[in-house]
Amino acid sequence: MTDASTVSGTATIATPASAAAPSAAAAVPTGAVADPEANARVRADDRAHVFHSWSAQALIDPHPVAGGAGASFWDYEGNTFLDFSSQLVNLNLGHQHPDLVAAIQAQAGRLATIQPSMANDVRGDLARRICEVAPEGMSKVFFTNGGADAVENAVRMARLVTGKRKVLAAYRSYHGNTSTAITLTGDPRRWANEPADGSVAHFFGPYAYRSPFHSASPEEETRRALEHLEQTIILEGASTIGAIILESVVGTNGVLVPPPGYLPGVRALCDRYGIVYIADEVMVGFGRIGEWFAFQAFDVVPDLITFAKGINSGYVPLGGVIISDEIAARFDTVAFPGGLTYSGHPLACAAGVATFEVFARDGILERVRDLGARVVEPRLRAMAAKHPSVGEVRGQGLFWAIELVKDAETREPLVPFNASGPDAAPMAAIAAACKKEGLWPFTHFNRVHVAPPLVISEEDLVRGLDIIDRALDVADRAAAG
Repeated sequence: MTDASTVSGTATIATPASAAAPSAAAAVPTGAVADPEANARVRADDRAHVFHSWSAQALIDPHPVAGGAGASFWDYEGNTFLDFSSQLVNLNLGHQHPDLVAAIQAQAGRLATIQPSMANDVRGDLARRICEVAPEGMSKVFFTNGGADAVENAVRMARLVTGKRKVLAAYRSYHGNTSTAITLTGDPRRWANEPADGSVAHFFGPYAYRSPFHSASPEEETRRALEHLEQTIILEGASTIGAIILESVVGTNGVLVPPPGYLPGVRALCDRYGIVYIADEVMVGFGRIGEWFAFQAFDVVPDLITFAKGINSGYVPLGGVIISDEIAARFDTVAFPGGLTYSGHPLACAAGVATFEVFARDGILERVRDLGARVVEPRLRAMAAKHPSVGEVRGQGLFWAIELVKDAETREPLVPFNASGPDAAPMAAIAAACKKEGLWPFTHFNRVHVAPPLVISEEDLVRGLDIIDRALDVADRAAAG
């Protein structure tokens, strides 16, 4: 582990103006102090009483965390880690951003909560701000508590307005862990939850590096992926399909950036067959790739947009659905059959309003585009040229994946799909190498993802990339066998 004295003790470091970390997070001490008694107490309470998600309870050992600031967090052993996963790719404005904390405190002192059927100033303010950055013709927001229930309610809206129940979703996707959302999911987390919603069918989305269509170029991948999707629509029955849901940039399952023309092609197919297009922006919305919503980088407008995570960096649970005016109008005189006790919670919305103010004041979208293009992309491409274990790097803004392989020619993954236990040992060793140097990585299957908070300083970003570069030596040795 890295001693705290060797790690940057502030959330910002003097850097060029274009990449300097936002001023509001300046000079926040890490506070990393060894406290063995607290460490033992937290660990004991967790192991005795907390039931963890996606885990075999007796086989895990969750890491106790004492605090965080900016792009770093620390434990009770005196170790500080750069957070290169933004926790679950939701901490867009970093740990303990003073503006978000102050907004929550002020709102709690004024009105801690109010039921969703009443009008509330901060709820309406946030909804208006969201609609102002959404495409024209989308002027209503249905608030939820997170991404999964945003997806559930978007699908419900699509089914109600079309009168068609079936939904198409892509393999290599994740949409949440509620009933329909997990059925839509196209990765192994779905398997143990089946059967759930029986009106879901899956299709292959574009993935040029491992093309299921044997394409030789991004353009060919787009054309063949759209042909496959149209055949799926025809064979599943266009008259039965109410919606197609897509992550605008696939997140956990590979940071798969859609090739040119793909998303507009999906939009055209939805228009042709009377299908609602749902853009899942839960992970990539609110600045992750340098746009308010990722689909805005690909010249397309969906009918429904799901969001969560970056809307307020997860400081208080919040998600929602942005609704096209056409769909919203269908519920003008007919009740929408859904709701949540904590929908649009004032504390969550206050943090959301503060998020918009920070984005505007500190130029968050611009700095994400700058850091992604000027720092991250060239450095990752240099790693790809240096390390034989790197098959491909891909991404945009502050959202990238390093795909690791045993052999660059055959593209055999460094570890098998959905590997666990000894089969996943090489990836565990890479993660351990990162943590030893003070970086908490995001690894999934045979990939290392780069997804730090959007407020990270350029110096910390470079330092984190340096650590990953050295950790890839471990991958090279594993590939060489």
